Amino acid sequence: MEPAELIHCYYATFNSGDREAFLALLTEDVVHDLNQGRSETGKAAFRRFLERMDRCYAEQVEEVSVFQSQADPGRAAAEFYVRGNYLSTDQGLPPAAGQTYRLRVGAFFEISDGRISRVTNYYNLEEWLRLIGA
Repeated sequence: MEPAELIHCYYATFNSGDREAFLALLTEDVVHDLNQGRSETGKAAFRRFLERMDRCYAEQVEEVSVFQSQADPGRAAAEFYVRGNYLSTDQGLPPAAGQTYRLRVGAFFEISDGRISRVTNYYNLEEWLRLIGA
């Protein structure tokens, strides 16, 4: 699978809710750089992240644009919108009350042997807080 196709598949699989199929797109030692936070390594850590996300948020990715590096076929980026509902209070964030939001997100990827080996996500946290009325 070409890198751009893999990334489109990554987001389509995320939207489907099939977490096992989603995790199958990642290397065992995947590095996940969290927005304005730490890096986590490995599928087990990514699984825990998804479990927290699924508990606290209901999200769908929309309008995905993928950009592939011409110089390095193992690097790519995506820009998209995430449409969501804040369902359950996430640690360190304001109380959840079912608030809805639509937020622009950027992501950077490294790809190794046909799987995603690094994902770095960026979004404007202050804008998200404004959208949920915090």
